[in-house]
Amino acid sequence: MTANSSATALREPVLSPPRAGLAWGFLGVVAFSFTLPLTRIAVDGLSPLFIGAGRGAVAGLMAVVALLVTRQALPRGTQWVRAAVVAGGVVVGFPFLTSYALASTPASHGAVVIGVLPAATAVMAVLRGHERPPKAFWIMASLGAVAAASFASLQGLGGLHLADLLLFGAVVAAAIGYAEGGLLARELGAWQTVSWALVLAAPVMIVITGVEMAEHPPSATPVQWAAFAYLAVISQNLGFLAWYRGLAIGPMAQVSQIQLTQPVMTILWAALLLAEPLTWPTALGALAVVLFAALSVRTRLTP
Repeated sequence: MTANSSATALREPVLSPPRAGLAWGFLGVVAFSFTLPLTRIAVDGLSPLFIGAGRGAVAGLMAVVALLVTRQALPRGTQWVRAAVVAGGVVVGFPFLTSYALASTPASHGAVVIGVLPAATAVMAVLRGHERPPKAFWIMASLGAVAAASFASLQGLGGLHLADLLLFGAVVAAAIGYAEGGLLARELGAWQTVSWALVLAAPVMIVITGVEMAEHPPSATPVQWAAFAYLAVISQNLGFLAWYRGLAIGPMAQVSQIQLTQPVMTILWAALLLAEPLTWPTALGALAVVLFAALSVRTRLTP
C-alpha cells in the first residue's frame, strides 16, 4: 500500500454516509425523547414562560461562545431569513407551546399527539422541495393527523382542550423548523445552523427571561433545575446538532423516519421518570399515530 493510499484510508469515514446520517439522527431523537417528561418535571416548579424563554437564552449564549471561538463565517443573504424560520420553529414555537401544554397534560399524552411530527415534517419537506408525491402520501399523512386528533379528543373526555391545540401548534412549528433546518444545514453545517438560529432568538429570549425572573423569581427543587438544564443544553442545543447533522448527511426522508421511535421512547421515559400509567388507550393511540406516520413517510420514499 502506498503512502497516498494509506492517507486516503485514514481519511475514510468509519460509517457510510447513509448509516452516518441515520446514526446522528437516532442520537438526536434519543436526546429529544426526554424533552416532554423533563418539561413536565420542570413546570412543577418553574413557570412555562421561564422554561420556554430560559432554555433559549441559555442555549443562545452557548451558541454565541461556540461561533466566536471557532470564528464561523456569517450567513449570507436569504440564509439569515431561513435561520430565522428555524428559530421561529424550534427555538420559539416548540419550546413555548409544549411548556404551556405540559403544565396541564401528562407527558405520555403529549408524546402521542406529537407522534404525528414525522408525517408533518415529511409534508413540510414536500412543500419546501416542491415535490409531487402520490395521493397515498397525503391520505396517510391526513389519517395520521386524524388519529392524533381523535386520541386527543377521546382523552380529553369528548373534546380537544387548549393543551391539545398547543401540542398541535408545536408539531407544526417543529416540522417547519426541522425541514428548513435540514436543508440549511447542508449549506452552513449542522451545529452552525442550530447556533445561528439560537443567536437570532437569543436577544428576545434573554429579555423575556429577565422580565419573568424579576416578576416571578423562580423557586424550584434541584431535580427541577436539573430538568431545566437538560432542556437548555441538550434539547435546545446539542440534540439539534446531532439531528441536523443527520438530516444534512441524509437522505433526509429516511433519516426523518427515525422520529417514529420518539413517541415510544417518550412514553417509556414518562412511565419510568414520572410513574405515568401506560394505559391501553395511550398504547393504541401511539400505535395508530406511529403507523400512519410511518406509512406516509415510506409512501413519499416510493418512486
